[in-house]
Amino acid sequence: MDRLVNTSLTALRGAMARQAAVANNLANANTVGFRAEIANATPQWINGQTFETRVQSAEQVLGANMKQGSVVQTGNPLDVAVNGDALLAVQASDGSEAYTRRGDLRVSDSGLLTNGDGLAVMGEGGPITLPAYDSISMSRDGSIWIVPQGGDANQPQRVDALKLANAKGSQIAKNVDGTFREVHGGVLPTDPLGAVTPGAIEGSNVNATEALVQMIEASRAWETQIKMITTAKEIDDGGASLMRMPG
Repeated sequence: MDRLVNTSLTALRGAMARQAAVANNLANANTVGFRAEIANATPQWINGQTFETRVQSAEQVLGANMKQGSVVQTGNPLDVAVNGDALLAVQASDGSEAYTRRGDLRVSDSGLLTNGDGLAVMGEGGPITLPAYDSISMSRDGSIWIVPQGGDANQPQRVDALKLANAKGSQIAKNVDGTFREVHGGVLPTDPLGAVTPGAIEGSNVNATEALVQMIEASRAWETQIKMITTAKEIDDGGASLMRMPG
């Protein structure tokens, strides 16, 4: 009996994890550069003094769907859509290097280049800080060109370049803030073939219809496990009643 209850409780936790992942995907269906989260189940054995007779399934977000989202032209010179499998390097809130596909960039009052999440964008020598300028443009290789205030519009100057990283051969994981990190705390190498599409942004790759179907499936799985636990209780109560019957 306890095996049935343990199995159902484990399945309930898995259904909750799937619902949380799908709900987060739906909430970010319109977030620039968002990558749909994938919840996977891994077995966790319960070890004891005797045989290993119990195993639980720990379901959590272990990865993301890296399929490219739709690219929309905006005409904003600060917007970039990262092409291929490259990732845009940013500085996380803890100071470490993280990676994202979000390319809706902006310049703060201090000249710091940040993305839509407010994270500083990394360049060739660290976070990119831009001097005052009259105009700005991006090249496909990520180079940043500006016309300084009062400068000649026909002679733009290259001031830095976006760091485009390559995750091939490395293991990355999605962080709670939506960025990606190298699982061992390392730094991904620069992608020499990395390129961007200036004046455009990449949308979320979440398919809302598929996500809604997944939410319904997770809800039905939840209801099924609740019924199993209820049935187990009824069977246990019935057995206890039989044992209390006078001989």
